[in-house]
Amino acid sequence: MLSYLIRRILIMVPTLVVTSFIIFAIIQAPPGDYLETYIAELQSRGEAVDQARIDLLRSEYGLDRPFVEQYAVWAWKLIQGDMGYSFEYQAPVTEVVGDRLWLTFIISLATILFTWIVAFPIGVYTAVRQYSIGDYVATTIGFLGLAVPNFLLALIMMHFLNIWFDVEIGGLMDSAYVDQPWTGEKIFSVLTHMIVPVIVIGTAGTASMIRRLRANLLDELSKQYVVTGRAKGLSPLKLLIKYPLRISLNPFIADIGSYLPSLVSSAAVVSIVMNLPTTGPMLIEALRSQDMYLAGSFLMFLSLLTIIGVFISDLALALLDPRIRLEGGATK
Repeated sequence: MLSYLIRRILIMVPTLVVTSFIIFAIIQAPPGDYLETYIAELQSRGEAVDQARIDLLRSEYGLDRPFVEQYAVWAWKLIQGDMGYSFEYQAPVTEVVGDRLWLTFIISLATILFTWIVAFPIGVYTAVRQYSIGDYVATTIGFLGLAVPNFLLALIMMHFLNIWFDVEIGGLMDSAYVDQPWTGEKIFSVLTHMIVPVIVIGTAGTASMIRRLRANLLDELSKQYVVTGRAKGLSPLKLLIKYPLRISLNPFIADIGSYLPSLVSSAAVVSIVMNLPTTGPMLIEALRSQDMYLAGSFLMFLSLLTIIGVFISDLALALLDPRIRLEGGATK
């Protein structure tokens, strides 16, 4: 197991290197750069353009260098913890990002926990009690969760919470704690404000997971080894937990790697609607304005989430299902 862990960690390093190169190539693919976009905006407003200053900025930030050299400088600074300089905000990326990365990670983690806590018991119940009233109710709610867009659900919840409870939903903390040091009161404010965004963002994933768990578990419960177990007198609970349920969980654990970044990307519109200080809205604006270092930092964050998620899912699968071998070759 230890050698497997070491190999998986070593694989993560070249994966990050290749991913960083692809990300840098993508953000450099559109013609021009931020300074050209900035010049076009000045000209559209009828303002004068100081070409000498533009040339100085292009030389200072290496925009006049070859692509490979620009990538090498950016990657080396990333390794040192320097995310570069944001042209749009005229400040280092680390200062611009602030708490957005951490808040995005916390919301993503909370959404995953919410999804599992809600989907697991409902999915198991609907499979064990197939075609019962509870199964039909859960199925109907699941279809509604898949059909209603997250941003529309956010607008509905914001509207009714304001009417019924006179509660203003927006942001991830009270305005008094914005740009303030982290304290117990600020953490409590974040936790209370996270409830509605987590429900909104996690609804579609929860509904999808309920359907998948129900289908997988029904498939396992119909197999011959389950029928044999019943014939031998095993208790229904023991028979359910020992094999069918464990095997049915494999697809969900394998999806952790893709679920983490999908939460961040799918929450971008919700973040705009609910005024959440996460990475989504800022990433969209950075890509629009070709703020290459800011956009590259956010995309690297999403890639890191993917790689970490895949690593966690591989370890969890190896522990959950004994049929998954950690070593290649046949075992005797």
